[in-house]
Amino acid sequence: MPIYQLVLPAMGESVSEATVTQWLKKEGDAVVADEAVVEVATDKVDSEVASEYNGVIKEILHPVNAVVAVDAALALIETDEVIPQQTVVESTPVIETPVAAEATETAESYMEQAQELVTPATQASSADSRFYSPLVKNIAKQENISEAELATISGTGKDGRVTKRDILAYVQNRKAPQTPPPTAVKTPIAPPPISRGVEDAIVPMTRMEQMISEHMTRSLQTSAHVQSFIEIDVTKLWKWREKVKQDFVKQHGVKLTFTPIFFQLVAQILPEFPLLNSSLDGTDVIKKKDINLGMATALPDGNLIVPVIKQADSLNLVGLAKRVHELASNARNNALNPDDVQGGTYTITNVGMFGSLTGTPIINQPQVAILALGAIRKVPAVLETEHGDVIAVRHQMVVSHSYDHRIINGAMGGMFLLRLKERIENWDNTQTI
Repeated sequence: MPIYQLVLPAMGESVSEATVTQWLKKEGDAVVADEAVVEVATDKVDSEVASEYNGVIKEILHPVNAVVAVDAALALIETDEVIPQQTVVESTPVIETPVAAEATETAESYMEQAQELVTPATQASSADSRFYSPLVKNIAKQENISEAELATISGTGKDGRVTKRDILAYVQNRKAPQTPPPTAVKTPIAPPPISRGVEDAIVPMTRMEQMISEHMTRSLQTSAHVQSFIEIDVTKLWKWREKVKQDFVKQHGVKLTFTPIFFQLVAQILPEFPLLNSSLDGTDVIKKKDINLGMATALPDGNLIVPVIKQADSLNLVGLAKRVHELASNARNNALNPDDVQGGTYTITNVGMFGSLTGTPIINQPQVAILALGAIRKVPAVLETEHGDVIAVRHQMVVSHSYDHRIINGAMGGMFLLRLKERIENWDNTQTI
């Protein structure tokens, strides 16, 4: 019987790998066409990979938590159906018996060799002609080993291939303590132990919570965070939305919330401040051509995800309202595609939806700024009139702007907020959709 390779499909233009989170089938199980076999995760999005044919799971090639490259085989499925030749292997890959020097290799090393047999040749490094298995490349990535440095490691595998044992030995030697300097080296202070009472509930963090924790901590360690705040009178905008919102739903099928309105304004203003729509790579500032706005979205379980509206500056208010509704709905129903959370250049978060006056959000790396919209409130405000100052009830909101002080100074961060304030407070309430 032919053996079909179940491969990790392309999951978006900027997605090159995914992590195996759960096998829904085990070796020996029968599977039918279009039935999910394995769950994988890329960034914050979970997806299922289904079999294209009826058959039996012959071999699972990657354990849970393994990082697998796009187009690499996940499992081998034996089938009696006629399938394209490029998806077939003659039989289950056979691992050659290791030579005496590798006789003590563990089962993980055998799996690494199996990966070499089923992983496409595109896994070769552009800086080195040798093959590197996903396992080796993942270790290199975790240890911040560049492609050029990886090319210097001597391999003991077949044809000089770098094995897991080779790269771990290299890492160990690289971390070996050097001759201490004359002065004593201070030992890092370990965090104090956390006491646990016998009745305390211990709940492990979910995978998403762990990823958010790592991402936010890394952002604070990377960017020099600074914030600016401004109060905006949104009365004109509020009244205009009240006037048009019913007709908007009837004409376009979605509600007109404040979110797409603010997104449209930000997309129109960002070209005036191109540094805010950039990333910092070492000492190089990369000014992004596209304006891709991240929309921080709260999930039912309390977690947060940031789907991205690509080329937001090319959409009108109707297009933005529909895209905001679609992404928010898909996020809450776990229906986002991996590419939906990739490629953001600037992020907006609505902290006011939970009643917060404002907030100081953490920058979403590798971006350099994030805008926080506070709650809109009715408050007494002093207005200047031709007859003198008067007190009136107005709709006000506080907006905060977090930005990376490595390349964004306070003047630019504040001028952006002032420009936003001018656009909102001078809103034309006679305009139509």
